[in-house]
Amino acid sequence: MVSDALVQEIRERAEILEVCGEFVQLKRSGKTYRGPCPLHGGEGPNFSVDPVRGIFKCFVCGEGGDVFSFLMKHLGLDFPSAVRQVAGRVGIEVPEDSERREDPFAHLREVTAFAEEWFRSMLLDPENGGQARAYLTSRGVDPDDAEEYGLGYAPEGWRRLRDAAHSRGIGDEDLLEAGLLATSDRADEPYDRFRNRVMFSIRDLRDRPIAFGGRVLADGDEHAPKYINSPETPIFHKSRTLYGLNRARHAIRREEHSLVTEGFMDALSLHLGGFPTAVAPLGTALTSEQADLLKRYSSRVYMLYDSDSAGLRATFRAGDVLLAAGCHPMVVSFPEGEDPDSLLRSKGPDALREYIGDAVDVLERKLQILERQGYLDSIEGKRRAVDGLLSTLRSVRDPALLDIYLARAAERTGVRRDTLVSEVARERMVARPRRGADGGRSATGVTLPTEERRGGDPLERSLLLLLARDRDLLEVAVETGLEERHFRDELLRHIYRALLGASEGDLDLSDEAAPVWTALQEDDIEVVHARDAFKETVRRVVHRAKLDRLAQIDRELELAAEDQARSLLIEKEELARELRGAGVPLSFVRRYSEKARA
Repeated sequence: MVSDALVQEIRERAEILEVCGEFVQLKRSGKTYRGPCPLHGGEGPNFSVDPVRGIFKCFVCGEGGDVFSFLMKHLGLDFPSAVRQVAGRVGIEVPEDSERREDPFAHLREVTAFAEEWFRSMLLDPENGGQARAYLTSRGVDPDDAEEYGLGYAPEGWRRLRDAAHSRGIGDEDLLEAGLLATSDRADEPYDRFRNRVMFSIRDLRDRPIAFGGRVLADGDEHAPKYINSPETPIFHKSRTLYGLNRARHAIRREEHSLVTEGFMDALSLHLGGFPTAVAPLGTALTSEQADLLKRYSSRVYMLYDSDSAGLRATFRAGDVLLAAGCHPMVVSFPEGEDPDSLLRSKGPDALREYIGDAVDVLERKLQILERQGYLDSIEGKRRAVDGLLSTLRSVRDPALLDIYLARAAERTGVRRDTLVSEVARERMVARPRRGADGGRSATGVTLPTEERRGGDPLERSLLLLLARDRDLLEVAVETGLEERHFRDELLRHIYRALLGASEGDLDLSDEAAPVWTALQEDDIEVVHARDAFKETVRRVVHRAKLDRLAQIDRELELAAEDQARSLLIEKEELARELRGAGVPLSFVRRYSEKARA
């Protein structure tokens, strides 16, 4: 990390007027300088730079900040990269242990840029590119559009790109690392990954080519996948990249919404049709990282997926991801058999604008489908409907939107709002990762094995692991009130029962439990302060039901209306009183609750 003192020195020495002036023509206006905003693409002099205070502000899109903020918003840099770039301008050395100054992947960027140029030349080649040009023309993409959007063609042949790269001094090692070549046990040498495909250039936020998507031509191999993308590389991370965002981000900020489509061609068609805010995931479901990217520019997201059953499933999965990122997803519904590209070509931009204008909120769309399919007409159907709505309700991070959703879901399903609040709180507890399940250190101080590898409840396993090492701890367990019924895992309950009934030596165990006990005895996990860890684990197991309910109450209080909150607080105080009466320290209750909410 760059120290705060060094960051401040870089900020004070930077000339924000000079930095911003490289991207927009500024004219003096009193003590400030004005020009069209480069962030949202405005035309009027609404972008103001104050060189004395070292800040900028746009009075239309509302963006503002210091010199680092400007580079982060305009070039898509992260904070360390923006600091490093400004430091280089003002002649300040950033220590090598803070940030590597040289790009370690420059060779991959060069290889990818070469491939983009070569694919482009193949598209224009009279002998090679005719079929690809004809396909693009049939989809409404003219040569100028292909040039502007970085389209190309990977011709047939197993090693044509490889041979062209070799002639430029680019070796197989770099081509393989960039994902442009592939290998097979059936081939003696690497071969071109992309063959007989129209190529879409995938670019980062600095408009540099980092990967490719290839669409097979109509008369190609019928067994070949329709689209293939570059594999993950050091400069390309599929889950953190959106096709078209390099071009769309300023328009998204200006128009205060984004359009998310299912694929390259839909996004490209939207841009060509006058919808510059379109982006697309890269052949997979929308990820949380991609949702976070969109949230940087606007929280409103229109999803233009197919309206068939597969498209609806993808829509609702993406909707939940967007809600969790703090976005507000809207669903655009198309007639059966239509998608954004086909609609644009058959009915034109005005028709598409009407469909976008008729978009409905993602929860409302779910309710429409549930009602149309008859789920809201019966008790059993309503129960299933609530289950279907819970994933969306659980995902919402905007408190105001969640309140609206809860009220709307209660109104349409007939289920009381208080009940929905409890269900959402329970869903959020179940959905959160369990500490210790990944081999991390648990609250007991014991490093727990993974449940997939060892099986069983992690709390109960850690308790029996300590008993396997020190049978004298059994007396502590009994005095604290640990009984068989407190074990949820049947095999572990069986082992504890055997421990209670044994004096010394081997236990009388079933065939299923014996290997579990042996594994516990042989486990070499280091335990810090074993006796204290054991006492805390026993308390957690004995009072688990009440402690879990306290944690759930805290979650419900975050969502509850005033009347429900009052009832929850009364219940919470009663549970706390019972725990104190059982000898559980208040500090332990508070610590458990805080960990459960984390």
